[in-house]
Formats: sequence, C-alpha cells, structure tokens
Amino acid sequence: MRILVTGGAGFIGSHYVRSLLSGELEPEGTVDVTVVDKLTYAGNRDNLPAAHDRLTFVRGDICDLPLLLDVLPGHDAIVHFAAESHVDRSLDAAADFVRTNVLGTQTLLEAARRTGIGRFVHVSTDEVYGSIERGAWTEDWPLMPNSPYAASKASSDLVGRSYWRTHGLDLSVTRCSNNYGPYQHPEKLIPRFVTNLLEGTRVPVYGDGRNEREWLHVDDHCRAVHLVLRGGRAGRIYNVAGGQELTNLKLTQRILELCGADESAIEYVTDRKGHDLRYSLDGGRIREELGYEPRVAFDDGLAATVAWYRDNPEWWKAAKYRGAEPSPAL
Repeated sequence: MRILVTGGAGFIGSHYVRSLLSGELEPEGTVDVTVVDKLTYAGNRDNLPAAHDRLTFVRGDICDLPLLLDVLPGHDAIVHFAAESHVDRSLDAAADFVRTNVLGTQTLLEAARRTGIGRFVHVSTDEVYGSIERGAWTEDWPLMPNSPYAASKASSDLVGRSYWRTHGLDLSVTRCSNNYGPYQHPEKLIPRFVTNLLEGTRVPVYGDGRNEREWLHVDDHCRAVHLVLRGGRAGRIYNVAGGQELTNLKLTQRILELCGADESAIEYVTDRKGHDLRYSLDGGRIREELGYEPRVAFDDGLAATVAWYRDNPEWWKAAKYRGAEPSPAL
C-alpha cells in the first residue's frame, strides 16, 4: 500500500508517519509513505527518519497542482494533515489560513480526482462547531466557526464533501479534540507552558482560565485516523474525542505540578478575541462503527509529554526560537 501524507513533517502528521513505518498501524514493511510538506515554521524534517527505504520526502506546497499531479500517481490513499493551525496567528494573518486550508485542500482534492486516488481522509478539528455550553457535538451539529482558523477548516470540510458528492471521491472527514504529545510546536498551550517553566519564565493564561478543552493524545488520534482510512465510510464524518475535559486553569495547574512550579508562575493576560468557551465531542460514531477507544490515560500522557520536553531541549529550543516568537497563549 502506498499512502501520501500531507503535512507529514508537522506534529500530528509526523507521528502518523512514524507509526506507519514502525509497524504500529500496519504490519511492518507493508506500507510505503510519501510525505509532502512545505516545511513552514511548524514543519520539521527532523521529526521524520533521516533515511528510510519506505519513506519518500517531497518538499512542496499543497497549492501547487502541477507538483501534486506529478507526485500522486501510483498512490492508493491520501491522508491530509497539512494546515495552518494556530488560532492566534489566524487573527493577524487570516489570508494565509484561507490559502493553505481552503485553496490547498481544494487543489489536493482536484489532484486526487484527476489521478484516480482511491481513498482520501481529510483531518479536521472540533473548532468548526464553534462553542458549546453543555453537552457534546455530534457529527450532525451545524458548523459555526468563530475564528479565521476554524472558518478555514470548516470551509475545507465542505469543499471535501462536495468532491465526495459531485465526483464520487471516496472521502471521509475526521474532527478531533485538542491534541498533545511529543514533537508539538511550542506555540501550542502544553509545550509552550512546559518549555516556559523549564526556562524559568511565567506561563500566560488567557482571561480567567475558565475556557474548557477536551484533550487527546496524538497516538490515539493517529490510530483513529488510520481506522477511518481503513474502514470509514465515504462521505462520513467521524469525531475523535479525547474524553478528558479540563479548563485551561486546571490544565495549567497540572503542568505546574509536573514541572515543580506553583501558581506564582501564572500570568493572566488579556483574553483572545472571540475566544470559544468550551469544546466537547461526542465520539459515539467512531466507537460503534470502527471500534475505536482512546488508550492513553491523560495523566500518564501528560507526564510523559512533560518528560519528553525536559529530555529534548535542543529540539524545542530550535522550534521555539526559529523565526517569529509565538503569540502569548492558547
């Protein structure tokens, strides 16, 4: 089987690629992987093996149709992770998000249609649903995105749906809760806070810290994506829920404890514009149809993640200080 992975040098995409190559998701030696990644500030070639006989790396832009038409023939499936994903950056550079997330997805879909790709999984986010005061979103919930990032992902989901409905593309969409784990860029909450504490600096918490998120370990997310690739239905959306809901303040307190710090390290900062209060996914469909269950207990996964950043300062310092400083908080 030959799988093309977009954004495969990023946090989640690289974990998926490493899991494919190591035999965790498919019997070892049975899958060849092509990664297409532009290597923006959030992409890192070092997240992948330097050399592997079943890995081909292509530095390229998913908006580049001629490149995609050249690379895609011979592949059996596409798993599409590539995206601009940081909400704070989308507030100041919305055009970048529309270009990559909407136009890039449409270009990739068109290339898949022209080259006869048999299977396509589009990886999306719970943020397309907006904010929910109580209960949890099912896949039939209306899309009500509240940030340019979320709006660009909702748009890409709908473009994907149109290629399934109009052209018969065998496409499924996954929508996940907040991911965490090793190799995540330090602009995101958990690695930002951990690395700040390791450097002896304070951690910025938006508003009063009451914003609530659901957390999913990257390993569980990648297993879910692969289950959808293998068994998901065309035109179907699958929520991938983490099951662990925490306010940002409670999460911060757990990180402080793991890093040996106290609440004097918290700096409360002005809240983000349009900050969604709460996210929560109903993951019943993927459980019932594909037998998915998350395996990584949050406390164990968080402790292991903190330990990974403590043990890999060269990686996160290079990522944290490459180019512009990340924006204040999540």
